[in-house]
Amino acid sequence: MEHITGIQHVGIPTENIKQTIEFYKKIGFTVASETINPFSKKPVCFLKCNNFCIEAYETDEINKLYGAIDHIALDVTDVDDVFKQISKLGLPIIDDCVHQLPFWQNGVRFFTIIGPNKEKIEFSQIL
Repeated sequence: MEHITGIQHVGIPTENIKQTIEFYKKIGFTVASETINPFSKKPVCFLKCNNFCIEAYETDEINKLYGAIDHIALDVTDVDDVFKQISKLGLPIIDDCVHQLPFWQNGVRFFTIIGPNKEKIEFSQIL
């Protein structure tokens, strides 16, 4: 599908963002961005190691099972066009529209679908 350029990040929920940041720093990650999610009012942190990025976000809803990654985000260049293409394919979309959050310098726009194994796949465009 056009507009997809690669993996943007992997989303990992946490009960303790500070503990998560310290853990990933120990294995070579650096903090690329920290902010507060305006909807949940909880901290969000993007951690990078070379070309790999983790979005760690504090939440009360944690699975606490091995392999409990919340979502994989694909980097896209035109999220609106990708939303139209996915909608035409009839794939199960979680979001009814493209959403925006004030992450990174100028924000991010995204939507999420469900894969055949109940995996969440986010299509995300950093503005």
